[in-house]
Amino acid sequence: MTSTNSNVPHIGFDRFIPLDWATCALRVRAGQETSERLEALIGEKERSEASRKKTRSVLKGLWLAPRADLRPFADRGAELLGEVEASAAPTLCWGMAIAAYPFFGKVAELTGRLTSIQGDCASAEIHRRMAETYGERETAYRAANRVLQTQADWGSLERVDKGRRIIRRAPMTISHDGLTAWLIEAALRYTGKAMSVATLQSSTVLYPFSLDQPLAFVASKSPALELRADGGRSQIVAIQ
Repeated sequence: MTSTNSNVPHIGFDRFIPLDWATCALRVRAGQETSERLEALIGEKERSEASRKKTRSVLKGLWLAPRADLRPFADRGAELLGEVEASAAPTLCWGMAIAAYPFFGKVAELTGRLTSIQGDCASAEIHRRMAETYGERETAYRAANRVLQTQADWGSLERVDKGRRIIRRAPMTISHDGLTAWLIEAALRYTGKAMSVATLQSSTVLYPFSLDQPLAFVASKSPALELRADGGRSQIVAIQ
């Protein structure tokens, strides 16, 4: 069935973006790489100009030219690249993707939720849940597959049985205060609302990561975040 509902949310992230492309785009924003190098990487796999154009569009929203409200966030992510190990590049790309592309974030949230108990799930279940929001459209189905392929390439999951099953990989421990705060902000930008500290500890949209820092303390030190009490002993975090 094809959805004709004009109110169906925009997809945006509809291409497979290998980690080396996303990392190169991040390095371009950080001033560590040239746009010519990124073009060369894309050109190695994307033969047609139409495909290259669609890929550039996703990378623009990700790092190269994000929307105005995300530019300071993207700049802070690029600055963090100089402070953390190179192995943290997938973490930065993930945070930017969930903040910039709700479709990517929704796939991540569902994957994290559906694999939270047994560590795996059927990809058909993710597609079924995505259809509840984005409609039973072939374009949404293909885009979700490309996001899953992207997340696998970024190291968060494995696709087995010809992509019919999703297995969650072991989470990466994040110990850097600045990167932790930035990831918290990414989750807040995805959800569009304040979150309790307890919820952040198990946020499914951040399922590839283990935030082992005291999150209330980290949030209280971040100039981009606001920590406040929400009755009783509960604490919530919001964007300043």
